[in-house]
Amino acid sequence: MRTRADVGSRALLTDLYQITMAYGYRKAGIAQTRGCFHVAFRANPFHGGYAIACGLEPVMEYLHGLRFTGADCDFLGSQVGNDDKPLFDAAFLDELREMRFDLDVDGVPEGTVVFPNEPILRVRGPIGQCQIAETPLLNLINFQTLIATKASRVCRAAQGDPVAEFGLRRAQGPDGGMGASRACYVGGCASTSNVLAAMRYGIPASGTHAHSWVMAFPTEEEAFEAYIDALPNNAVLLVDTYDTLTGLKNAIAAGKRLEARGHKFAGVRIDSGDLAWFSRQARIALDAAGFPSAMVVASNELDEYLIESLKEQGAPIDAWGVGTRLVTADGQSSLGGVYKLSAVQEPDGEWQPRIKVSEQTEKTTTPGVLGVRRYVRDGLFAGDMVYNLADLPAGDSTMIDPADITRRKIFAADERYEELLVPVFRAGEPVYTPPPLEQVRARTAEQVACLDASHTRFLNPHRYAVGMEQGLLDMRTRLILEARGVEEE
Repeated sequence: MRTRADVGSRALLTDLYQITMAYGYRKAGIAQTRGCFHVAFRANPFHGGYAIACGLEPVMEYLHGLRFTGADCDFLGSQVGNDDKPLFDAAFLDELREMRFDLDVDGVPEGTVVFPNEPILRVRGPIGQCQIAETPLLNLINFQTLIATKASRVCRAAQGDPVAEFGLRRAQGPDGGMGASRACYVGGCASTSNVLAAMRYGIPASGTHAHSWVMAFPTEEEAFEAYIDALPNNAVLLVDTYDTLTGLKNAIAAGKRLEARGHKFAGVRIDSGDLAWFSRQARIALDAAGFPSAMVVASNELDEYLIESLKEQGAPIDAWGVGTRLVTADGQSSLGGVYKLSAVQEPDGEWQPRIKVSEQTEKTTTPGVLGVRRYVRDGLFAGDMVYNLADLPAGDSTMIDPADITRRKIFAADERYEELLVPVFRAGEPVYTPPPLEQVRARTAEQVACLDASHTRFLNPHRYAVGMEQGLLDMRTRLILEARGVEEE
């Protein structure tokens, strides 16, 4: 049974090995040594050309309230090893009870387009605290970035038509449903069917009726009449419960009665069948009946590819209801973001770089305390350069693709750029005010508009230029050689 003491605590929302490592750092006497970690991902989701950063505000909410309660520590005290003795001593548990997180965190603002192998979050502080924060930070950033990216793709396919997120019933549990609704709005969706998310996040709520409404009445005509009587200001009628063309005729008849009473007939929704053909029949019938402004709304297992196809076929659909394939990130099970140690601070304050070398080249990490500069040319994003904060040259900078050192760009010292990572926490105190979600949503649209069309196409997008500043790449190469025991000539 849960006790009142642990209601609301999320300190244990982490993997056990994060806490065992924090304990090990304490036993080794280095728990207060400052480490630097970065969150990044290795490949664009959905075989696309970009991702949308999302989850920073939930990260702030999590870290700002992070405390180990008595119940949390009692539970940890009950954990035993393979000798049936406690994993953690009482002194460590007492320290957890008193711990106040004092991390420095920098992050990419939500709604920013981001790319593989560049930091989207930088965390500095006592290494034990950094370790405890790893799993929840990845959980929040990975999922919401993935869903916001999917929503951006769906909304681009809709070419400016409103997209309503209808996914709560198919989401991965209540937490997944809430996070997905938020991220979908960041990605560009106009509304959600999730009423709790609408209230909590200020997202417009939308929805009319289901097939069960029609089935609850003796006839479809009676169902439509009852609905427009009950909600004359929300009259989008679902026409495919029995026969779509007959349902369309019945909806138009109801619409005429509605407008005779002084209300507006909003339109019809089609949820099955050949959406291209039925939407054309609906548009013809609505126009002929004197309803040129009535919408044709489509739903039924939609995603960006099907919407793009319907657009190419000229389907006269005005709005889209997208659910399952959006909130479950159909086609991409996870973002695959990682959280890696890249530097440790010496007692004199100097940061010493650290590197993980792997037999898989893409898993070799980038050392240093890293920043990212995004350069802009002629109104479009020209490239993102990852650099070591301690070693950025004062003059022109050369950016090199570590996977192909022949691919490089030179950026002039006076060239326009933006620092992607902004201060979020300093010594555990928030220094960043998250913008309203409406502004974040607008930022997503503005950011995607600054990408060349070759980066936003769905099929075989061109790879956006992300690389390392030459000094950083040289240091990384040196550390790889040292780790492998290879002497430089």
